[in-house]
Amino acid sequence: MRHFPTIISHEIRALLYSASTYIAAVLFLLFMAFIFVTLLDDYSRAPREIAPATVFFQLFWIPVWFMVPLLTMRSLAEERRLGTLETLLTTSVSTAEVVLGKFFAAYLLYLLLWASTLGFHYILHYYAGDPRLLAPGPLIGGYLFIAISGLLYIAVGIFASSLTSSQLVAAIISFTILVGLTIGLRELSTTQFLNQESFHTLKSTAESTEVFQHLSDFSNGIIDTRQIIYYVSGCILALIFSILGVEYKLLQG
Repeated sequence: MRHFPTIISHEIRALLYSASTYIAAVLFLLFMAFIFVTLLDDYSRAPREIAPATVFFQLFWIPVWFMVPLLTMRSLAEERRLGTLETLLTTSVSTAEVVLGKFFAAYLLYLLLWASTLGFHYILHYYAGDPRLLAPGPLIGGYLFIAISGLLYIAVGIFASSLTSSQLVAAIISFTILVGLTIGLRELSTTQFLNQESFHTLKSTAESTEVFQHLSDFSNGIIDTRQIIYYVSGCILALIFSILGVEYKLLQG
């Protein structure tokens, strides 16, 4: 892995030069700012027992659906389209180094974008002066959930990009998988036919992978190691499939 630092620095520069990165950043910040302003307006009209930070993260899935595909769609797909991926892998650089470098570059930018939303909470604390509005538990738990779940979501985006040479197709595949991981699993866990005894194991599995329950647990300070293992193992599995996908495409080519 001696080439890994060089690859990740190159990938970070590539992301910073990519128009899709800035489109994702602008849309993300505009959407999160809209959520935050709407949230403050609701709290100014009537007091609530739930901390603003808890409500703030409840719509995390909407920016994730669009931000992750924009950050990852060109990572491997564009390299394959231009023919530079094959050239790069003919050197001493391994497929794992390339995939991991692209993954960590996108993940670091993902964390940076979410970290920028801390400014919203700081502004609220500075002007409101009410410490109850900035409860540390939900805030820390929410960002911790974002960081851990982001491992899986970015890995899914890299995997989608490894399957094709088209950025658009990669974005669509990534979007579809992300919808399935968030809304799809939630709907599956509440489906009535799973209440049958024969589907007990499937229902239990669907409930344990329900993303919104994970977010609720983190926001309430409940850190379940099973949830962390779910995101980390899912990330590792997606990256392994990405490496295998790249190598398979090279063998076909």
